[in-house]
Amino acid sequence: MLYWLSGTGASSARLYWESLRQVNEWISGSAGAPVTVPTGCSVFPKELQRPSRRWAERRFPNIRYWNEPGKGGHFAAFEQPALFVDEVRSFFRLVR
Repeated sequence: MLYWLSGTGASSARLYWESLRQVNEWISGSAGAPVTVPTGCSVFPKELQRPSRRWAERRFPNIRYWNEPGKGGHFAAFEQPALFVDEVRSFFRLVR
């Protein structure tokens, strides 16, 4: 509704369309150098791109936290806020 009323639906869709190839390259590990900082991953079941841990480890070799919650999607922070906060906290408990 917000996109429709404000007339920004096309520009929002265009952002996804233009970045889809780059996101797939990031997931596959073929784009750029590895990211070596401690990393936490929560792969929600209704996310648009769902990398396997094996693929993610090619790009992010220092994965400290990996979880695949049973609920949530692309906007997990809005859809499942308590679950999202638990995921963030679980990662940061490991790296503080």
